[in-house]
Amino acid sequence: MEFLRPGSWAEALAAKAAYPEAVPIAGGTDVMVELNFDVKRPALLLDLTRVGELTEWACDDGALRIGAGVSYTRLITELGDVLPGLAMAARTVGSPQIRNRGTVGGNLGAASPAGDAHPSLLADDAVVEAHSVRGVRDIPITDFYVGVKRNALAADELIGAFRVRPATGPQQFAKIGTRNAMVISVAAFALSLHPERRAVGTGFGSAAPTPRRAIAAEQFLGAELTAGGWWESRAELRPAVVTRFGELVAEAAAPIDDVRGTAGYRRHALAVLARRTLAWAWKDYASERKAA
Repeated sequence: MEFLRPGSWAEALAAKAAYPEAVPIAGGTDVMVELNFDVKRPALLLDLTRVGELTEWACDDGALRIGAGVSYTRLITELGDVLPGLAMAARTVGSPQIRNRGTVGGNLGAASPAGDAHPSLLADDAVVEAHSVRGVRDIPITDFYVGVKRNALAADELIGAFRVRPATGPQQFAKIGTRNAMVISVAAFALSLHPERRAVGTGFGSAAPTPRRAIAAEQFLGAELTAGGWWESRAELRPAVVTRFGELVAEAAAPIDDVRGTAGYRRHALAVLARRTLAWAWKDYASERKAA
């Protein structure tokens, strides 16, 4: 196995163009597991730990541009107040040591249906920056996942960053597993309320071949909140609305039976998570008005 270690982003892109089969590695929390268990044995590893640009984040035209090498720990400590849903998800990733090394960029690259960052990125309409020597290509998050552990990157592309707008309303994330962290989720769900555009965002994982949005559930809840004047009143939601929202989230899933849970349990779990996160988010939304 050969090891490439570029010192700059330009060198990294040139190396990926010259050796498209090279597997990028930064935090190593996914790649090293696969190496240690002989799941994969790539001919080339492309070490990105010396590329400083990947560890930076900044505001960019109203959005946050977050480098692919920003760790989960930094997301929590530096961006938790503006991206609360993603920070909640980050807190459930592994141990503190894993969160110190692991990155959302790595989660995106692995494209696992169970990746903890994916539901929040979907709920928040993130955009992935795919870089190559040919230029930069923006990939909407809904187009990024193309199959089980497969993403939309071309062979010569690397993830440079992802962009997401700061929260304008409550965000929530919840997952079910044998424990809250240091475990692969049986099901995970993220919810974002976008009151400025009267919209709802969702994302779920571990319940389909790829991470997905529950689009029918989003449309239903957004329409109900608008028609009922709830965006303005912030009054308590009718139980029937909350229940139907959970049902539509479950209907969007296409789970399988495996060692972590049955398809039926995953659908049930998603409905429960959807109802709970909506209750929590709406409580936060109503509290904001009282505080104001």
